[in-house]
Amino acid sequence: MSGLRPPTDCPVCGDELITSRLGCPGCGTELSGHFARCAFCALDAKELELLTVFLSSRGNMREVEKHLGVSYPTARSRFTDLLVKLGMAGEPDAAGAAASDTREQVLAQVAAGILAPDKAAALLARLP
Repeated sequence: MSGLRPPTDCPVCGDELITSRLGCPGCGTELSGHFARCAFCALDAKELELLTVFLSSRGNMREVEKHLGVSYPTARSRFTDLLVKLGMAGEPDAAGAAASDTREQVLAQVAAGILAPDKAAALLARLP
């Protein structure tokens, strides 16, 4: 079995692809229909690694931070991005950071290269 992941979007028009055929390599049986899409199948390798580490550490973000070799705010930001991609959290605001971020978290994201300084300045101006 190949390790290739199927594409999620049409290479011609960009619409979401659907799974309409499944086949058994052992006996050649094929099933056709419209099968539900797996939300996790759209994750790239880094996102799957983050999710795996998070689950194996039983949700301990400090363990995620250590495994990834990044700061706690960076690990938290990456996890928030993952939740947004999976439709399990609100979208980050226009500055690219979650509305609940503190001044220290915003500055850590700038230091990590996740957030542009001009966007961070705009976000910091809105923080209490």
